Amino acid sequence: MAEHHPAEPPNFYLGAIGVLPAVQRGGLGSLLIRAVLDRCDREGIPASLISTRERNLPLYERHGFVVSARVELPEGGPSLWPMWREPAGLTR
Repeated sequence: MAEHHPAEPPNFYLGAIGVLPAVQRGGLGSLLIRAVLDRCDREGIPASLISTRERNLPLYERHGFVVSARVELPEGGPSLWPMWREPAGLTR
């Protein structure tokens, strides 16, 4: 996975986010993500993450993340989707 986790430029890695199933689809996940991305935007820092569920990709895409690869783990392991987001208002 190291080849899919960018070291440069420096970025904020969103390691984990979770919302209880009973309250999913109510905007709580977006609130959690937005708090971090607002700081990234203010400071001009890109963000990265690795989604472990394909069904979560639209959520992250709504917040500006772009899938950079689909990684198939060996021996029938799950797929992973590294994602990248430039800070709002900046392009590299």
